Amino acid sequence: MLGRTKWGGVVLLPEWGAVMKVALGQFAVAPDWETNQRQCLDLIEKAREGGAELLVLPEGILAQDINNPELLPQTAQPLDGPFMEGLRKASQGIAVVGCVNVPDGAGRFYNTQFVLRDGAFIATYRKLHLYDAFSMKESQRTSPGLELPPVVQIGDMKVGLMTCYDVRFPELARHLALAGAEVLLLPAAWVRGPGKERHWEIMSVARALENTCYVVAVGECGARNTGFSMVVDPLGVVTLALGEAPALGFATLDPERVAHARRVLPVLENRRFANPVLAER
Repeated sequence: MLGRTKWGGVVLLPEWGAVMKVALGQFAVAPDWETNQRQCLDLIEKAREGGAELLVLPEGILAQDINNPELLPQTAQPLDGPFMEGLRKASQGIAVVGCVNVPDGAGRFYNTQFVLRDGAFIATYRKLHLYDAFSMKESQRTSPGLELPPVVQIGDMKVGLMTCYDVRFPELARHLALAGAEVLLLPAAWVRGPGKERHWEIMSVARALENTCYVVAVGECGARNTGFSMVVDPLGVVTLALGEAPALGFATLDPERVAHARRVLPVLENRRFANPVLAER
């Protein structure tokens, strides 16, 4: 049978595997967690109604105030606190990913990425690379994670977890790809600045192309951060791009697209370097 592939060109149609519909929920985080929880619950409901198996939210969704940096440790909540309890209960029939601030027990907090599904925590990851760059110092209030992020199964695809500044460290993405990740999830609060939107796009595309995997990059929008969430496919094609305003976008991820990319561009097989490891600090 002749037809048009999902990537263009008229060829014999293959037997496609199961695809995964993903939703990208981009919004501006408010100073109070109740407002943000309502926003997240609304995005969860709309993503589920839209047929998504997975909703990816930004980084730092619990609370944010650019004029009050101390709000972050003051509003941090444990993963069994009221903010995450509301999201956990709402995650029936859909996986939900985002980042919240979790107290470390010593007056600081961990920037913690979570994966919820069907009312349960599937995985968590404490951000490894803290944003001490471009005149900012995330490490003043945030404790770094000490463990590599996991790869988890969502639907028919394996996904690896990264957070914001992590995207500037290609060895982390490579580690996840070698651990089996077909998709990299990247919640972020990407700060505006000269060339910063270009950095966000270049590195999201690079991490996808060099590892022949999807990248789902979701940025917070608002007064300080860029938004511009996107999906990049395993050959570096941006298949969905949002703007600077709050939005909910949908995209399709196909395991066969990953398999195709890894057949025609076998960089993971051709590499000559050892697997990346986490250095002690």
